[in-house]
Amino acid sequence: MKMSGPNGDPNMSADEGIVDDEDEFNEEEYAAINSMLDQINSCLDDLEERNDALNGKLHELLESNRQARQEFRAQLNEKDQKDQNRPTSPPPPPPPHSNEDSPPS
Repeated sequence: MKMSGPNGDPNMSADEGIVDDEDEFNEEEYAAINSMLDQINSCLDDLEERNDALNGKLHELLESNRQARQEFRAQLNEKDQKDQNRPTSPPPPPPPHSNEDSPPS
């Protein structure tokens, strides 16, 4: 009886799908990989610090903007209240009637 392969392939025996990994890393390769991982970790730590600093500055900017808008609204409200409380002045009198428009006598 023939068994199907690891992916259900009927033309492959169960033992044909197994790959023997005879390549083993030596100490130098492990050291090189470890060094690269340390460099990547260092870069990621630096990026995280920069991100945190930018995030802090963004929060400061947003808070400053919020305060400026509140102050601006308060100034507008004060101006509106002053304008509402100010007595309205009567309209200026009409200009005197000139004699040029009247027919000559």
